[in-house]
Amino acid sequence: MTGAPAPTVTPATPAPAAATATAGTTPDGARFGSGAMFDAIAPRYDLLNRLISLGVDQRWRRLTVESLRLAEGARVLDLATGTADLAIQIARRHPSTQLVGLDPSSGMLTIGRTKVERGGLADRLTLVEGDAQALPFPDASFDGVCMAFGIRNVQDRPCALREMARVTRPGGRIAILELSEPRGGLMGALARFHVHTVVPAMGALLSGKREYRYLQESIARFPPPEEFAAIMREAGLDEVEARPLTFGVCCLFTATATGPGAAMVRAG
Repeated sequence: MTGAPAPTVTPATPAPAAATATAGTTPDGARFGSGAMFDAIAPRYDLLNRLISLGVDQRWRRLTVESLRLAEGARVLDLATGTADLAIQIARRHPSTQLVGLDPSSGMLTIGRTKVERGGLADRLTLVEGDAQALPFPDASFDGVCMAFGIRNVQDRPCALREMARVTRPGGRIAILELSEPRGGLMGALARFHVHTVVPAMGALLSGKREYRYLQESIARFPPPEEFAAIMREAGLDEVEARPLTFGVCCLFTATATGPGAAMVRAG
């Protein structure tokens, strides 16, 4: 697979929508979790991530890259790529990979493209605007698919998972990194205080945006790890595992794709 070109972006039939993510709109009228909402916080998104997570988010991304188990010349799709942090880590860790990063926020992608150009990665990493529920790629066109801090914002999560399964070759890896509600124990209580109090306060203070209250609310409403893992299996994914990170503040979900038809068989 060495030197294989990045997959071609082609039109796709829109996937059905079902509102399973947090409802509501920002003061500017953008739906919470939408690309328009992230456009508003894009300029300080990277800084806020580092401060809010105390820098641990970069370690979480490194674990996500490792979990993909990429071979030489692998083709990788990074969903909810945002400012391309995870995609850039993959490109640097695996110099022969070809990557596509997809995100609904044009503002985040603008910042991401600047980072990609500065890193000298534009020949291997392409950023495109799009919807995880209707991926514009052929079946089995990637060796690995990943998503960091994005599935929580998707309106129809099962639909997005089925799309991930569809575009991943049989045997390819899927890795989803997502914030979660810490449960149990003293450290869990401290982590919950951080998520419920520190995160929205710091986000509002540094960005001037109330959208960071949505972050706390969306984390609380996201399914527990075992429940989301079951949703992944229903979407046609195998070897599903959920690995809690940092006292349960974050969870790394991994799975293996079995082929484009698996999700349809299980859904039927």
